[in-house]
Amino acid sequence: MEIVIKALQFILSLSLLIVLHELGHFIPAKLFKTRVEKFYLFFDYKFSLFKKKIGETVYGIGWIPLGGYVKISGMVDESMDTEQLKEPVKPWEFRAKPAWQRLIIMLGGVIVNFILGWFIYVMLMFTYGEKYLPNQSIKDGVWVQDQLAKDLGLQTGDKIITIDGKKIEKFGSLSMEFINGNKYTIERNGEIIKKDIPVNFISKLVDRGKDAGPFITPRYPFVIGGVVKDSLNGSSDIHPKDIITAINGQPITYFDQVKPVLQTLKGQDVTLTLKRQGQIKNIPAKVSNSGNLGVVLGALSLTDLEKLGYLSLAEKKYSFIEAIPAGTHKAWNTLTGYVKQLKKIFNPSTGAYKGLGGFISIGSIFPSEFSWQSFWSITAFLSIMLGFMNLLPIPALDGGHVMFTLWEMVTGKKPSDKFLEYAQIVGFLLLVSLLLYANGNDIFKLFK
Repeated sequence: MEIVIKALQFILSLSLLIVLHELGHFIPAKLFKTRVEKFYLFFDYKFSLFKKKIGETVYGIGWIPLGGYVKISGMVDESMDTEQLKEPVKPWEFRAKPAWQRLIIMLGGVIVNFILGWFIYVMLMFTYGEKYLPNQSIKDGVWVQDQLAKDLGLQTGDKIITIDGKKIEKFGSLSMEFINGNKYTIERNGEIIKKDIPVNFISKLVDRGKDAGPFITPRYPFVIGGVVKDSLNGSSDIHPKDIITAINGQPITYFDQVKPVLQTLKGQDVTLTLKRQGQIKNIPAKVSNSGNLGVVLGALSLTDLEKLGYLSLAEKKYSFIEAIPAGTHKAWNTLTGYVKQLKKIFNPSTGAYKGLGGFISIGSIFPSEFSWQSFWSITAFLSIMLGFMNLLPIPALDGGHVMFTLWEMVTGKKPSDKFLEYAQIVGFLLLVSLLLYANGNDIFKLFK
């Protein structure tokens, strides 16, 4: 059922983005009196799931869910229908229009994607506001237990101040900042230390797998999740949700402080100081010869940690006017962050290419339980990502057509139809290869 919910959200989001993107081409084409022969959601090779002709345009839904398209008369596009190019130019064809009109038609799709992503972020800020963990609230630094964080050069108690000179305001953004960054600054025992992010950091992050969880977390108290029945303390008065605050009088603020203390008390009887429902209790317990209490570490939400005074969450509400700059800032950060990631993908030494994914990866970012806030947030991200990807100067993408049109406007020389046809083929083969690699990567990860 979880997979079905994710898949339905993915299909809904993708369909919305495709239709609006193609509408961005369709509307200016119509305004400039250019004939649009087809308007399709998904591709219709050989047959369609649905089609209906209204006026001069056939509207339909294809059976191959790899995108969508509008077929504009007199244009070399992904349909590779070049028969009409052999005939004299007709006034309603794309090739008959002046370069500035063709440029607007081709830019229409990506403009819609960028505007849509920005608009969704503005409305999310207005409707839900923001709730996050301020980085400065992590007063005693981070908890380092993952090897990846150790490879970064981090230690428990470090306070992460900046990445690439940018002050980190939200703790939840740290993972993405490390992915996009090159250098970072920490405070360790009152000393400011600058470090380089290893070039292969992304490669190691990908190798951990998507289910490995965050590689860096706030420091947590020693909260009891349960007691192992056949352990030395199986029958002791230790309850789930108890928080150990001292062992034999030695204060314990965070779980990472426990191991060194227990190592000095192996095989001994000890007194545990517990906080239980706001009350302090001292109970006897035993430490095993290996330095364990025989308990399972429990989990606490950020809200629970805030109630216990370990950190403070920030919450912002925005009026509609205030949501505009906040949404703009979010959209801009999303775009620039994505561009940084793309640069690292094209740098083989980072290993970022291993994280390149297809439909399975995209679908998996949707939550297993439907949430409008999550759905629209992911859709906004995908809209901006789709807009930027389509703007790349690759033949078969909007950016390729824009590149050739700009060349014509600057030089006054229009590329021949035959050149555009060959360029379209090369671009199409490149995109298919990329698509096969990305989705093949997904399948490999599933089996791995």
